Amino acid sequence: MSGMSIKKRKKMKGSRVVLYLALIVGALISLVPFYWLIRSAFMNMLEIYILPPLWWSREPSFDNFKTVFFADIPFFSYFLNTIKIVIPVVFGTVVSSSVAAYGFARFDFPFKQGWFAICISSMLIPGAVTLIPGFLIWKRVNAINTYWPLILPCFFGGGAFNIFLFRQFFMTIPRDLDEAATLDGAGPLRIYWQILLPLLKPVCITVMLFTFMGTWNDFFGPMLYLYDMEKYTVALGLQLFSSSYGSDYGAVMAGALVMTIPTILIFFVGQKYFVQGIVTGSVKG
Repeated sequence: MSGMSIKKRKKMKGSRVVLYLALIVGALISLVPFYWLIRSAFMNMLEIYILPPLWWSREPSFDNFKTVFFADIPFFSYFLNTIKIVIPVVFGTVVSSSVAAYGFARFDFPFKQGWFAICISSMLIPGAVTLIPGFLIWKRVNAINTYWPLILPCFFGGGAFNIFLFRQFFMTIPRDLDEAATLDGAGPLRIYWQILLPLLKPVCITVMLFTFMGTWNDFFGPMLYLYDMEKYTVALGLQLFSSSYGSDYGAVMAGALVMTIPTILIFFVGQKYFVQGIVTGSVKG
């Protein structure tokens, strides 16, 4: 029996080694485009066009970044414009989706399961279906060329996927906490804000990361609703920069890298809670 158990352990270790190697190889392959972006950002035009291609610059330079920051295109203003949108969108998404999920997870009301099914099924609706009606509504209220069409919708539900994540996490919290707080005189809002919400840190950070990355990289929304160049976001600014310096691939790569850095930093800061929130939200409940 001991021999059989030793063989099983060796077989399991061998399978894990193969799995880890496969994951490492897959991760390296997926990182190649990002590495190519970084190496091109530090290269001059001659090195970029060299064949066979170089894996790193022989003389790394920050000239491409100087071109980005000292160009006629005001990248700093576009960064500030994007931050003006990102902060309220992240806040509104977390609050509205957590409140909606709190209702689905903790309260009983007629046709609750049906309403939740409708909420989840809304993820199947293509964005193109609501594109024209949404634009006409915002045009009717004179909100075109403002940030309101990009900010206000997140305060009305926060998205079906985010509601699902919060609901699944709420389902993992024992109702005994609610009952004990109710006996102490706490109402539903106080239970949500002071007792349950502090326990939702992993899923809150997960939703914040998703929302931040989606809003920061959003190109279509700002392109649709903004036509004043002074109000452009960083995604539109990068497109404008690319159309002006399209032949200077090193500068374009440097601009793309500058735009990507904030999302990378945010992800690495919250990656621990991100993984915990995804696992808990998708497996438990």
